Amino acid sequence: MSTTLFVNLPVKDLDRSKTFFGELGFPFFGATDDMASVVISEQTQVMLLTEPTFASYARTEVADPTKSTQVILVLGLDNPVQVDELVDKALAAGATAVGEPVNVAGRYQRGFADLDGHHWAALCLATPEG
Repeated sequence: MSTTLFVNLPVKDLDRSKTFFGELGFPFFGATDDMASVVISEQTQVMLLTEPTFASYARTEVADPTKSTQVILVLGLDNPVQVDELVDKALAAGATAVGEPVNVAGRYQRGFADLDGHHWAALCLATPEG
């Protein structure tokens, strides 16, 4: 069975968020006045929803990502160069660095907060010898 994952994120300014993710090199699949779908891979899309639209789907109060962390969105990449390229693009587009780079036991990871404060990480795992 093949399953597609749609992650929904509330954003304050949809146009600003679309510009940000476009600058990271991600394509979009459709958009309306209150939402846009960022294509991460064939099986994963991040739905950017204006805060009022997101709230209409949520069953509880929408968290402020600048004050608490509910999820860390991790993008798995093929090599450390891709990790650096993606995070450097994010920082150049207005993101904020989160934590220090981690380079331990075959794992290379860097983190950033997007324009709305959502925590992201770019990660490369070395294939275990086997």
